[in-house]
Amino acid sequence: MDPKQDTQKTSRSLKFSFRDGIFASAMIGFTQDYFTPFLLLLGGTVRHVGMLNALPNLFGSLIQVKSADITEKIKSRRKTINIFVFIQAFMLLPMAIVALRGGISPAVFIAFVTLFASCGAISTPAWGSLMSDLVAKERRGEYFGWRNRILGLIIIGSALIAGFILYFMKKINVFYGFGIIFSLAFLYRLISWYYLKRMHEPPIEYKKENYFNLIDFLARIRESNFAKFVLFVAAMNFSINLASPFFAVLMLKDLQFNYLLYTLITITATLTLYLMISRWGRHADKVGNLKIIRFTAPLIGITPLLWIFNHNPIFLIFVQIYSGFLWAGFSLCTTNFIYDAVMPEKRARCISYFNVLNGLALSCGALIGGFLLRYLPPLFGYKIFMLFLISSVLRIAIGAFMPMKLKEVRPVERIDNNALFFSIIGMKPLLGVERKIVRF
Repeated sequence: MDPKQDTQKTSRSLKFSFRDGIFASAMIGFTQDYFTPFLLLLGGTVRHVGMLNALPNLFGSLIQVKSADITEKIKSRRKTINIFVFIQAFMLLPMAIVALRGGISPAVFIAFVTLFASCGAISTPAWGSLMSDLVAKERRGEYFGWRNRILGLIIIGSALIAGFILYFMKKINVFYGFGIIFSLAFLYRLISWYYLKRMHEPPIEYKKENYFNLIDFLARIRESNFAKFVLFVAAMNFSINLASPFFAVLMLKDLQFNYLLYTLITITATLTLYLMISRWGRHADKVGNLKIIRFTAPLIGITPLLWIFNHNPIFLIFVQIYSGFLWAGFSLCTTNFIYDAVMPEKRARCISYFNVLNGLALSCGALIGGFLLRYLPPLFGYKIFMLFLISSVLRIAIGAFMPMKLKEVRPVERIDNNALFFSIIGMKPLLGVERKIVRF
């Protein structure tokens, strides 16, 4: 193929991908932070909240054991994405219908969300593999940082609009409010599917020698740097999801925050994350993904402790700013580390197995967290605070020690933590990470 023509196809595909991202992000803003509030409205208990966060991750991870096989059988990453994104969009329709009709049992709603998440899970490895081929490896941190920042702001704007809809519809019928936001999410996902269909897929050859199953992958846990990385992220996600699903319960049931205040506190971390993610990306291209993971991981563990000692809404907003700042670096660099560490032919399968183990860790964390809440003694009047303390201790321990056993997979510039921090906040810029304009 003519290199110029190939470059044009790549550029056009990235434009379509960005447009897909705009509408997919709008869908995320109208759903991800509102499944739990709707479950609580349906009469869901803490146990139901644990199941809502566990089962989608569990089934999504089990499905991804075969996700790479499905892609190889279809012989197209783009077709795999299109099929399952289309199905995922239509899983939002029954959610909208039951909301407009006044609700349904919590168990049935959990089943809808599980099917919705599972369809998205199948398409994720194929999408990650496709995008990593379209973006040059020396620009991934900068590009995905820029992309995620823009799309993240759309998620925040959508979530804020959804919060306002629920706040004002509560005076009429809050079920109608949820019906509206789920219907809009369905429409946005269909539009994103339309743009995904128009993307170009660089050719990739599927060879038998590149095949390995999950057992083969786990067998190399002691010798493989990437396998150790997957184990670290899974352990981190387990400790995080012990507490993460129950922040909404704390705010809406225990602290009696209204939907608007809940939305404002929730989106503060997301807003900070996406404002900072591009800056973290430029630094990651320079100093490496692993350096940033080692810096942010243990500090993320402090977040639940801050919720224990003060739950004034103003204070919590500052806590969310702190959390979003760190999550911006951690989330971007864990994804980009995979792209750096794995050869293109094995990337979809490695992303699948990464997601399998992390999905299992997330589901186990949510289920165990929901179970522990029934038996933990209260801390400062709330059982949830004791769960936050356990989660925090585990996060700090895992984040401080496990990344030290990992190795960076590409040449990077050495930098100490103090210099990295001051460069990130702009007080002492690191040479080579000045702001750039990302072009498609």
